[in-house]
Amino acid sequence: MASSAVKLANPNAEVLRRGDALAMNIQSARGLQNVLRSNLSPRGTLKLLVDGANQLMLTKDGKVLLSQMQITNPVAVMIARAATAQDDVAGDGTTGLVLLVGELLKQAAVYVEEGVHPRVITDGFDAAKAEALKFLDQFKIQWTEDAGMDRETLCSVARTALRTKLQDRLADQMTEAVVDAVLAIHQDRSKPIDLFMVEIMKMQHRTATDSRLVRGLVMDHGARHPDMPKRQRDCFVLTLNVSLEYEKTEVNSGFFYSSAEQRDKLIESERRFVDDRLRKIVDLKNSVCSGASKDCGFVLINQKGIDPLSLDVLAKHGILALRRAKRRNMERLQLCCGGVAQNSVDDLTPSVLGHAGLVYEHVLGEDKYTFVEECDQPRSVTILIKGPNGHVLQQIQDAVRDGLRAVKNAIEDRALVPGAGAFQVACRRHLLRPEFLRSVRGKAQMGVKAFAEALLVIPKTIAVNGGYDPMDLLVALDEEGQDGHAVGIDLDTGDVLDPAQQGIWDNYRVLRQQLHSCSVIATNLLHVDEVMRAGRASLKAPNPGEEQ
Repeated sequence: MASSAVKLANPNAEVLRRGDALAMNIQSARGLQNVLRSNLSPRGTLKLLVDGANQLMLTKDGKVLLSQMQITNPVAVMIARAATAQDDVAGDGTTGLVLLVGELLKQAAVYVEEGVHPRVITDGFDAAKAEALKFLDQFKIQWTEDAGMDRETLCSVARTALRTKLQDRLADQMTEAVVDAVLAIHQDRSKPIDLFMVEIMKMQHRTATDSRLVRGLVMDHGARHPDMPKRQRDCFVLTLNVSLEYEKTEVNSGFFYSSAEQRDKLIESERRFVDDRLRKIVDLKNSVCSGASKDCGFVLINQKGIDPLSLDVLAKHGILALRRAKRRNMERLQLCCGGVAQNSVDDLTPSVLGHAGLVYEHVLGEDKYTFVEECDQPRSVTILIKGPNGHVLQQIQDAVRDGLRAVKNAIEDRALVPGAGAFQVACRRHLLRPEFLRSVRGKAQMGVKAFAEALLVIPKTIAVNGGYDPMDLLVALDEEGQDGHAVGIDLDTGDVLDPAQQGIWDNYRVLRQQLHSCSVIATNLLHVDEVMRAGRASLKAPNPGEEQ
């Protein structure tokens, strides 16, 4: 009746009824699952994306793939949006969420074909999700607030996240940089971690293994005067937001002169405002760079402009000046070097200056970079990414972002979950216990069993991508985990291992969000009994000459 009513209201509408709608939803979810299946785990393969302009992108990051791929199927678009939201909330787990949604629908289809109503199965999904979330709280390993996580544990977390996106050697090298970057900005334990204080600077130069952590700031521009010093040690850093160039008046005005002397006086009066500001800066430099500090450098970083005449004055006094610095770098500079950013030059004192051990300029082709390094206890740092080409730089940047989020999540949750598929195997065993199944009434037990079996898609995919037989590994995992031990898959030997001892960890909030989201998405898709393409675009009258 509903479909005929829609057809009466809109003859151009396209309608899929019960069985066809459910079959389309399941096929769409499994199609997206098959696209991303081979990316999971450190042994996962890469995808090469080619856009309309023939630009290449090499990646195995689920969020990047779902964001960049052109997806037209409405159900696949819905799953892709929900999966990218998983990355926004938890920072990882996009590929795993797509696999779980596809597998939940696949397991549910078996019971639906036997005549079980989808509503009964989704009731079982809800019961299984609630029990799985309770089991996750029992299964996680908690750290106390006083003790906290040591650096070695955080390195294991970062290494686990990075190895799923990068080669092992490069991932191990970037692990230390990622952990040290987060620890540097998290010196004040009472404040939340702000990852925007970690600058990620890309430099197309040398190889990826030359990437490193800079305990300071790297800016993608340099001095604009050839006579300014290129390298200074023990520098005083002055951060300004003051215009050091001639500015036109806000209203239209004109000046008339009748002689060259009057013109010279006019020009001198126009420059006087800027010259007074320069004089105060030079006086401050001369006062601090004297006596025992006479060999110290002086660096001026200004958010606004500096005209050529002002640059010339500053160069003559040995001041390294950068103009039009980015706004986000002004806050980072204060956290790196100390000091206070000034909006006026009227009250300049030595107390507003920051300090950096080394400031130098690096020229790469036509691009200039300014490095501010050797800062005392910097609370903002830079991860410098190097690589031979653009897609390598982008791949490393995506991996570093995931690594930073993984370390941040571990510190804030103060809890970790053993990885390598250990939680999924243990949770499935927990859900299939007779004690729990008896607590679920009637046919809803089928939904619980479908949910439990769907969890195994993660360890199965890890095994297949590692080149091993998934059934043999699942049997071994089940035997070793009978006594309650957490056991995962060893991709090097094809045997089982203890993830906690090997330092393979998953984030608690990532798994919690995965369990919640996969159940909600699969439930919504199973409840769809009609798909109607009857939006306003199809209600428009056809153009003359077109068939209705």
